Amino acid sequence: MSRKKIFVSELQEGRQVRDLFLLARKNLAETKAGKPYLSLTLMDKSGEIEARVWENARTLDSAAEVGDVVWVLAMAKSYKNQVQLTVSSLQRAEKAQISLADFMPASKRSTSDMRQELAALIASVSDKGLRCLLEQLFCGDLLEQFCLAPAAKKMHHAYIGGLLEHTLSVTGMAEKTTAHYPGLDRDLLVAGALVHDIAKTKEFSYNSLPFDYTDCGRLLGHLVLGVEMIREAARDIRELTSRRVDALAHLVLSHHGRHEFGAPVLPMTPEAILLHHLDDMDAKMNYIDQLREKQEESGWTDFQRPLERFLYLQPFDGAEFQETSQMAATETAAASSIRPEKQTRSKEDRSAAGRQQSLFSAMANPGKPET
Repeated sequence: MSRKKIFVSELQEGRQVRDLFLLARKNLAETKAGKPYLSLTLMDKSGEIEARVWENARTLDSAAEVGDVVWVLAMAKSYKNQVQLTVSSLQRAEKAQISLADFMPASKRSTSDMRQELAALIASVSDKGLRCLLEQLFCGDLLEQFCLAPAAKKMHHAYIGGLLEHTLSVTGMAEKTTAHYPGLDRDLLVAGALVHDIAKTKEFSYNSLPFDYTDCGRLLGHLVLGVEMIREAARDIRELTSRRVDALAHLVLSHHGRHEFGAPVLPMTPEAILLHHLDDMDAKMNYIDQLREKQEESGWTDFQRPLERFLYLQPFDGAEFQETSQMAATETAAASSIRPEKQTRSKEDRSAAGRQQSLFSAMANPGKPET
């Protein structure tokens, strides 16, 4: 078996590359002069890189398909301040040569630890009907799939174990929030947080990279599929009333928050409103964390289309503030050495200032008697 020697995150301008990459995307196009070229996106567990084939593009287009792991011979060059590969050779790798761990990004958290945390959260639900529902859903093959699945195709937690990591993060915040707002239904909110994305196990195909949608995932989406799974599992649980199932289904159907974001209904309960914001916040924070890891220098990012803004990722460590404070202190000391009489006010000045302050207070509070 051949192992990768260099990963995308390590590529630098001027480096000759002969290594394995996953072919994530490809497109045969033409230059303005009508010459065919091949536009590729190559990836491994560390990230993605754009690549171009300028010679023999039509021939190399048929050498591999999207989803194949390929041997690539290329030179790393800089294009618009980004490293890009100019590919001279492309060949499909044999499966025996491939270690999928090199190409499948995974959660940094231990799967075993996350499974224990999931079990503890389910056990903490005091509502017997909801707890039975969760135990029935998170077991067997579905649990195994849930522990492997990504939370999204690309935007956030788009790696093996990402769905479980995201779910635990949202549920953990939900649990803490119920302690702050005691009027919330803790069991309902925790159950909703645990199952809000459960149907992503059906929405995505993640047995190979790049992740893609299944037919039912594209036709129905994980919100509708999730409600179907909940209702089917709740059918034989006597302790679970239809109103309770409806309340839980509402959390799933509304957690995208807005119709234009795919929510069939808007959040209409306190628990649903909160779940939407917690889910959205966790997704955005994970997206920002991934930007931090990819960005070579702290400071402003490129325009982030998913967030519709630039982001400033420079840590505010206080160094700039300390420097400014020291300059201000130096200027103050210099001024005091020149005009020492300004350091104190005369008794008359303080008395006049006091009378002026009393006048301002009386004007601001005309109904308040003076003492």
